[in-house]
Amino acid sequence: MTQVSHHPWGEWPGQGTVDLWVVQSPQVKVEVLTLGAIIRSVSYRGNDGQMEDVVLGYDNLEGYVSDKRYLGAVVGRVANRIAKGRFVLEGKEYQLDLNNGPNALHGGLRGFNKAIWLAAAVEGGVQLSLTSPDGDQGYPGEVQVSVSYTLQGEELTVEYQAQANKTTPINLTNHSYFNLAGQGVADIYDHQVSITAQSYLPVDDTSIPTGEIREVKNTPFDLREPVLIGPRLKELQGPGFDHNFCLSSPGGPWTEKRAARVCHPASGRVLEVSTNQPGVQFYTANFLDGSIAGKCGCRYRKHSSFCLETQNWPDAVNQPSFPDCLLRPGENYHHITRYTFTTV
Repeated sequence: MTQVSHHPWGEWPGQGTVDLWVVQSPQVKVEVLTLGAIIRSVSYRGNDGQMEDVVLGYDNLEGYVSDKRYLGAVVGRVANRIAKGRFVLEGKEYQLDLNNGPNALHGGLRGFNKAIWLAAAVEGGVQLSLTSPDGDQGYPGEVQVSVSYTLQGEELTVEYQAQANKTTPINLTNHSYFNLAGQGVADIYDHQVSITAQSYLPVDDTSIPTGEIREVKNTPFDLREPVLIGPRLKELQGPGFDHNFCLSSPGGPWTEKRAARVCHPASGRVLEVSTNQPGVQFYTANFLDGSIAGKCGCRYRKHSSFCLETQNWPDAVNQPSFPDCLLRPGENYHHITRYTFTTV
């Protein structure tokens, strides 16, 4: 039996009231904010029987309003990077704001993560909805978006849908940062990760895919069998993982498949992720630097957490060989991701 409740959590001056929704099964408790459709917390037991919150976040609304690292948020209209913030659609060039070096990232300066969504109870959870107007952050067309969080036992299902009145790129994901030892624990070096990808996307020095689809075999990106994150990070050039792992081929069907598994042996906690998306961005919090004061005053530092951002491939709007990221009038964007929280 899943219990669902909500209450006002804070007021964003000039924007409105932000509510906190609590979705709880006997095994897992999830908190969701109407700001950014943010997952504020996920708590479940380790093998010692103790409930622990495994998602990074803030104690108050002010933290989320000023946040620049997308903690727990739904990001859009287009998650990840668009090269030079520029794309051509139906013969017209669109220029977006640049908010990540020379590129556009996660929907723009005021993406879906900074919107207050409408919320309504659904069976076993909450559904949040948003209207993104024509021209929002430079994107064409009005888009009606919804995301639902439903909990059944150990499994949290996140379902995204969208419709547009003009052709527009779209790519939605959730940007939760996880540490299975508990949010606030210093690092994830003792976590084991596996990702069921045969290939990944190499990137340039601004994190834009080069266009090559490279096999993971005989590289540090071969995560098909479980590996400890700490030692593997030392094999990488650069600050850590921030790469798209290819779960299916361009043109392949969007069918649900297992994407990743992370285990924290000391606590026994396991997170398994499945999705119908063609990629997952594995990110090891390379740009957290201790400047963020999170829950209970914890300082979130580099490699203090990981993200598994299920999504289309980065910069797909500019790379014809990548899976199609365009949503056309009359079509329905449908993305489903399931997170299963267990112990071993």
